Amino acid sequence: MPDLNSLNELLRHHFGYSSFRPSQRAVIEHVLCEKHAMVVMPTGMGKSLCYQIPALTIPSDSDEMVLVLSPLVALMHDQVTDLRKRGIDAAYINSSLDRATRELRYKEVAAGKYRLLYVTPERFRKEEFREVLGKRRVKLLAIDEAHCVSQWGHDFRPDYSRISEIRQWLGSPTTIALTATATAECRQDIYQQIGIPADEIQLFYQGIQRPNLKLDVEHVLGDQEKFDLIQQCLDDEAYRGGSVVIYFSLIKTLCRFSDHLLSLRVDHECYHGDLSSQKRRQVHNRFLSGDTDIVLATNAFGMGIDKANIRVLIHAETPGSIESYYQEVGRAGRDNQPSRCVWLYDQSDLMTQMQFIEWSNPDADFYGRLVNMLVEHNESCRAFGIDWLNDRLQRLSRHDHRISTAFAMLDRAGVIGGPHPPECFDVLTPIPEHFRNSESLAEKKRRDQQRLYAMVQLAAEQDDRKAFLQQYFEGSPS
Repeated sequence: MPDLNSLNELLRHHFGYSSFRPSQRAVIEHVLCEKHAMVVMPTGMGKSLCYQIPALTIPSDSDEMVLVLSPLVALMHDQVTDLRKRGIDAAYINSSLDRATRELRYKEVAAGKYRLLYVTPERFRKEEFREVLGKRRVKLLAIDEAHCVSQWGHDFRPDYSRISEIRQWLGSPTTIALTATATAECRQDIYQQIGIPADEIQLFYQGIQRPNLKLDVEHVLGDQEKFDLIQQCLDDEAYRGGSVVIYFSLIKTLCRFSDHLLSLRVDHECYHGDLSSQKRRQVHNRFLSGDTDIVLATNAFGMGIDKANIRVLIHAETPGSIESYYQEVGRAGRDNQPSRCVWLYDQSDLMTQMQFIEWSNPDADFYGRLVNMLVEHNESCRAFGIDWLNDRLQRLSRHDHRISTAFAMLDRAGVIGGPHPPECFDVLTPIPEHFRNSESLAEKKRRDQQRLYAMVQLAAEQDDRKAFLQQYFEGSPS
């Protein structure tokens, strides 16, 4: 293992820091001794260095590499762009690459280039990728946003549940799982899902404390009170001079608030899923460069953004879980300067999140009827489309989005050819037991409801909200 002086030199040379935080150094030394680690560290506290520095210790002529499993294409792009600016031999392979670029990158990886490679777990479905990776030795497997592994995590992704299989295929390399948001129960599930006994993976738990963040909850009734409080936050001299992010659950609410700010001549940008990818990238880049100071956004904005001076972060609508809330407020004040996080709590917003829970949790009957329609009425599905199919699956509302969730989940499980038409109409395999298990699906929905109830409890907290969050995440020792 490299000595501490050489590790510090790598840190200084590539990242400009004179020394590690104690928790970072302990994790890096641990994985360099080929021991597994679970890292729970607040957003913005340098989790990525825990696998990036080990990658830099690999000799340039070695066939070894650090492989990072990451959930988001945009997150990979930002991290790799930053690493390359620092002179670090890193790359990503994902769906954003055109065919020529992807094939070139495959050749480069097979030839021994790149000590640090970012991919999504879904990439392991591709035989050509597995063939390329078989020419390299993975020294360290890093699982970023590791809460995605757990079925009890707030952002579960089915392909993450194949981590154990992926690890075995890679030869069971040293593994580091990293997240800012994992309860004790979620951590235990992560250990099981990645196939490492709890007594063989050391937990490095730094807690969730961010002393520079002021967490406020303002109880409001209706949009006008929200408008007034947002204006007060923007005018607060104690938190001027930095950037502002205002989060929304619904695009229509975001647009309504944007119109209000425009009427007050408050310059800002909007970021949401109805915008083109090019427009979202432009907003993203202007925010990072400082050309834009205020962004109104849905919760997809902010993943992987390392912007130090976010002084004010507002939740204009209630988040769906403590995990989501904490991950989002963690984007404020990364420069350790005082920052204010304000949640505008209107009880009526809970109905939106309850509806989201319904949409994100189709039951076994819904999955069964969907697959049966795809098999028995395939030609009609292709001819008349998803709206026709949705009308025959449920009669409650045209705006019931369970079918979108079901397609996404069945695609990730390899049951259908893709999440969107026409591939979504191709049934490739029988539906797995998971989608036919009523009790398991109901349990997932119940836990989502429990997470929302925890937000209600946080809103009612009159004393120390940070202590409430600490207790929520720590739970029983593990």
